Amino acid sequence: MVKVEIKRLHAGDLPLPQYMTSGASGVDLFAACDEDITIPSLGRVLVPTGLAVAIPAGYEAQIRPRSGLALKHGLTLLNTPGTIDADYRGEIKVIVINLGDKEYILKRGERIAQMVFARVEQVELIEVEELDDTVRGAGGFGHTGV
Repeated sequence: MVKVEIKRLHAGDLPLPQYMTSGASGVDLFAACDEDITIPSLGRVLVPTGLAVAIPAGYEAQIRPRSGLALKHGLTLLNTPGTIDADYRGEIKVIVINLGDKEYILKRGERIAQMVFARVEQVELIEVEELDDTVRGAGGFGHTGV
């Protein structure tokens, strides 16, 4: 199992991120706002988690929306999935947008997102004059009819 160091910045009263079930892919992140945040319909806010992590080289953390908030309230995340690089040591913050038709009041300690750790590879990019041909070619954006 890969170990990731985590530091509380201003979330001492909140639980550390945790897997909510034994088969969960991501750990839930909690809002570490100092006071309630009102998110108007179509509004967006940057929500602190009060945490920083030291992700091992060769990994990233992806920040993803929580499906329950999306279904019940229309809350989702911009820049999804957000990427936290292995060399970032600042506070994890989450960009929340309210796509619902009513304002939403976000409270300290509310689960706002999930964080999934994934392996990544850096590659060497090699500039060429031509690329090899494939059956698909340059077809994209619905070219298969779906």
